[in-house]
Amino acid sequence: MRDRRNADLAKIHLAKKQLGLDDDIYRDMLWTLARVRSAADLDDAGRQAVLDHLKARGFTARRKRGPTPAGDRSPLLNKVFALLGDRPVTYAEGILRHMYRDAAPARLEWANPEQLRKVVAALSYDKRRRAE
Repeated sequence: MRDRRNADLAKIHLAKKQLGLDDDIYRDMLWTLARVRSAADLDDAGRQAVLDHLKARGFTARRKRGPTPAGDRSPLLNKVFALLGDRPVTYAEGILRHMYRDAAPARLEWANPEQLRKVVAALSYDKRRRAE
């Protein structure tokens, strides 16, 4: 629940920046849509209303991803991307570099299945740790 809230707030602030809204206009929009002056005060319905409004005004949340890998690496990479959540891919690539030092591939898509399994395990452990 809290992760969803944080993701929604991040999208709202990203939309504010992407659409070039100054602070006064942004706060007026929040007041008009949800009767709050800060996105932190929005409930679930308010966050959704604000996001819908921003999307109607041209906001697009795009996620950058690399090339599609072949074979048995694809499901593992999908799991890595799912565990990353809102974090950048470079976070997982940093884990890979930390684990394998000189033998680490430059990109996550170039890792072999065994390396990807270990990255998935590390991200799963990190997710459990952050949930506590």
